[in-house]
Amino acid sequence: MAYASSDRAYYDADSHIMELPDFLKAYADPDLRDDIPEVSYSASVVTDDEVNQIMSQGGRHSEEHVAAQLAMGDALIENSKEIQALGAFNGSDRSAAMDLLGFKKQLVFATHSVAFPFHPSSKKDPVLRYGATRAHNRHMLDFCSADNRLMGVGIVPLDDPARAIEEVEWAIKEGLQAIWIPHRAPIDRSPGHVELEGFWARLAEAQVPFVLHVGGAPLQVSNAWGNNGRAPVKDWLGGGENVRTKDAAVLHQTPEMFLSVLLLDGVFDRHPGLRGAAVELGAGWVPEMCRRLDWVTRIYGRSDESVRFERTPSQQLIEQMAFTPFSHEDVAYLMDDSHPDLYLFSSDYPHLEGTKDPIGRFERFLESSAPSIRDAFYSENFLRLWPNARV
Repeated sequence: MAYASSDRAYYDADSHIMELPDFLKAYADPDLRDDIPEVSYSASVVTDDEVNQIMSQGGRHSEEHVAAQLAMGDALIENSKEIQALGAFNGSDRSAAMDLLGFKKQLVFATHSVAFPFHPSSKKDPVLRYGATRAHNRHMLDFCSADNRLMGVGIVPLDDPARAIEEVEWAIKEGLQAIWIPHRAPIDRSPGHVELEGFWARLAEAQVPFVLHVGGAPLQVSNAWGNNGRAPVKDWLGGGENVRTKDAAVLHQTPEMFLSVLLLDGVFDRHPGLRGAAVELGAGWVPEMCRRLDWVTRIYGRSDESVRFERTPSQQLIEQMAFTPFSHEDVAYLMDDSHPDLYLFSSDYPHLEGTKDPIGRFERFLESSAPSIRDAFYSENFLRLWPNARV
């Protein structure tokens, strides 16, 4: 018996690969391979010993380990986590995991390999960054080729518009089913800059959604905000490298700014076929964002012609976006406070943050909701963004 019961369809908007160190190098162009760094687990619960053991076994879990994972049955999601999870880095093993999870489809994101291509610095050659982007996208395609339930998420940094448009064309042609972009200003321009118009137009034309995801911008606030003259605080994993208390409190601000600017620049208005999702960034901020953008355009539209839209911002977002709430957020309240079409179910398999029972956590809030509301959350909103995913 699968974890997700057969009484309704569950479409999972968030899952992950736990990349091995050579995730990018193995799929990079030969002339770039030596200069692209290995994937690091320094800010993770995964230890070097775990990674080294897997690499010593040829980059696979042992047969005994896989057998023990399969024996968990419908308790797999409860006990199978991080790099030790079934299908964490092997596509065929992930197919076996999907049999036990029971989800109809599952978006698959990277975990740590996006750090190099996503985050620019003066020392990073754009040829290398976009070469690492292509390597990621090749590897994601290969991983998901084992099972049509796995929907590969490509990556495209927007910092070089010409290269971004070239890469999104390649990713769409090769069959990646969503494009993850960093939720920050692309170096010195707005995401709605005229030079990026071709990027958004191509996604809208191909009906391939863009996605924002935690890790697409720096996780932590600047050091000044943390300097209160007291001892440093630990992150939620017990170290200091991941999301800390103050980081969690303002995690939504950067994606909210990105989407607000994108909308105010008219990207959703000009491309009504464009679809997008914000994943693992919470959703408690969404109703107020919708209200805020509505009054901003209503008031400032008196003098700013660029924000005089036929559809209100909230309507644009309802029709073109969706968001994954954290498991502790009251999704029933959020749907009532804004619109039922705005929210997506996600498991975050095999990350610890996904909890041992994501469906059960959401059902605490949805148990009194109408069947149509629950169907919207677990399947129909996903299928509005990815209509070809319907099983």
